[in-house]
Formats: sequence, structure tokens, C-alpha cells
Amino acid sequence: MTIRRAIPNLPVEDLTQSREFYAGFLGFDVAMDEEGFTMFASPSNRTAQITIADKHNPGQDRGVSEANISVEVEDVDALHAEAVRRGLEIVYPLTDEPWGIRRFFVKDPDGTVINVAMHL
Repeated sequence: MTIRRAIPNLPVEDLTQSREFYAGFLGFDVAMDEEGFTMFASPSNRTAQITIADKHNPGQDRGVSEANISVEVEDVDALHAEAVRRGLEIVYPLTDEPWGIRRFFVKDPDGTVINVAMHL
């Protein structure tokens, strides 16, 4: 399986303060900015990313209600089939999202949610 990138997804108290920290202080570019959700990318390495979501706006957080990790893969369907074969706990079904990704969420053995995705 080819892994293209891994992204921490962080629920935050205050999007404005967090945006200032990640963009203003650390120097990330804003790569996606939607209501309740912001993705940052490194100006020098576009696959080095962090996402934040307003934890007080359920439903606008793109599934980021608790800290989790997004892993972009080459073939999400194959990995989904493997998760099913292994009997892993899938907590969000394989879905084509309107913003251009296909993904599912699976829990690791300690209960951490992994958002497994690929771009369509």
C-alpha cells in the first residue's frame, strides 16, 4: 500500500487563535478554509499538513470531533476491504465526500480514530 501523507487532525477551542498560531507563528499556509474547519500546509512541503476544527460546531468539523490522524493512501477501497477482512472497527463508512475525497474511519487497537482517505 502506498501512503501519500499522514495528517494530525486537531479539535480546537478557538479557530481564530489557532489559525494565528499555525499560520502566523509557525508559518503554515492556509490550504483550505471552510466554516468550522481549516487545513494548513507547509509552504516548502505541501504534504506536511495539519487540520483544525471547531470542536463546538458538530457536523461542520469534517469528522474531527476528537484528535485523530488522517492517512492518505493510493487505494482506499483496497484498504477498506482489508479492514473488513481483519474485523477492524469501522466507525465511518466508505464515503465519497463532496470536497473530493473518498474515505472511511477505522479505530486502531487503542481506540484512536484513523481517517483513511484518497483524493478522487
